[in-house]
Amino acid sequence: MELKEKLLSSFMAFEERVDVNTELHDMRTEALKTFETKGFPTKKEEAWKYTSLNAVLKNDFSVFPKQENNINFTDVKKYFLHEIDTYKVVFIDGVFSSFLSSTTHDGLDVCLMSSALTKPKYKEVIDTYFNKIANTQDSLTSLNTAFASEGAYINIPKNKVADKPIEIMYLSTGNEAALMVQPRNLIIVGKNSQVQIIERHQSLNSNPVLTNSVTEIFVQERAIADYYKIQNDVQSANLIDNTYIAQKGQSNASVHTFSFGGNITRNNLNFYHQGERIESTLKGITIIGDKQLVDHYTLVRHATPNCESHQNYKGIFDGNSTGVFNGKIYVEKEAQKTDAFQQNNNILLNEKASINAKPQLEIFADDVKCSHGCTIGQLDEKAMFYMQSRGIPKKEAKALLMYAFSNEVIESIRIPELKSRITKLIASKLGVNMGFDL
Repeated sequence: MELKEKLLSSFMAFEERVDVNTELHDMRTEALKTFETKGFPTKKEEAWKYTSLNAVLKNDFSVFPKQENNINFTDVKKYFLHEIDTYKVVFIDGVFSSFLSSTTHDGLDVCLMSSALTKPKYKEVIDTYFNKIANTQDSLTSLNTAFASEGAYINIPKNKVADKPIEIMYLSTGNEAALMVQPRNLIIVGKNSQVQIIERHQSLNSNPVLTNSVTEIFVQERAIADYYKIQNDVQSANLIDNTYIAQKGQSNASVHTFSFGGNITRNNLNFYHQGERIESTLKGITIIGDKQLVDHYTLVRHATPNCESHQNYKGIFDGNSTGVFNGKIYVEKEAQKTDAFQQNNNILLNEKASINAKPQLEIFADDVKCSHGCTIGQLDEKAMFYMQSRGIPKKEAKALLMYAFSNEVIESIRIPELKSRITKLIASKLGVNMGFDL
């Protein structure tokens, strides 16, 4: 049975497993109809022109885990930011792990999406925010909405600074021959509040995994949201990440995406401006090889005056790897005094590696400052020669140049322990010991 048919036939069984009210049932049913009509995206669609899911969809994915799995913390400690204290919301094969998690309701909510969807005390919040900015016409977002039941629910009340970072961790044990999971996250950052969040999806063996994730983030007036995605999975893992961010006036939201591993990784990142003097930051580093593919699809919709957005994506591609950057800045007629910047720089280390870049500007206002740029090239041979003539071995010289190429993104990480961790991950990907720690 094809995966699409399996999902459609599993819907009734899914709703019997979860506590669903009438409103949620209607929303899920409508979302399932959208997915049934559109199906999985193909390369015939402009947005998926360079990324095919055909090989992935041939796997016989289980859509519900057959058993509850446990993991010892010592086995997965390295995947957490264990150098500092954090709140943790951890899921094993899509099921919440209370043993590995550290949640709270003390001054802020860091808990489960399943609780928020089913408990009466959260109804007003769910009615206000759930599925309100997610693209209801996108087939994979609709599929996630139809089966949404578990994920992280984070609500930072107004005038509150989260006292420590929050980690959202999705672990796949591989106890299923092939598993599909569909996490759904809802994050609300109240007026004048601040939060730092780290998200990671990690497989623990080589069995195929397909993750179709949707995250909705609401950043209220004068709030600050700092979001980090670490994507360093095994080469049998496939991730489709749909993130939607709505910002109110004078808010500041940033998303850093570090794509170092996995088979196919597709990041759909959408920012919507809903007030003046908003700042949006989108940055990423991609370092892949073999036959890996990373596809960044970004949209910043400037709908209000006096706002800024800054995009900076760096890519390093080796082997037969493929990179895609499709970034759009959309400036509506009312969005005068917009300052929008987009940059995508790439290095190809192998003649078989490739990058497909499509930066786009759609501007309907006449008083704006918008720019975009894209570069594709190789390492500077003169710089390599200079470093080797000073006694630096070729491998280390190559790694230092690539690290310097990435450093502009690394420098903007606001959690020191995470900056150190990312530095070590990059050194590992480049196959060297940098000899320093930031």
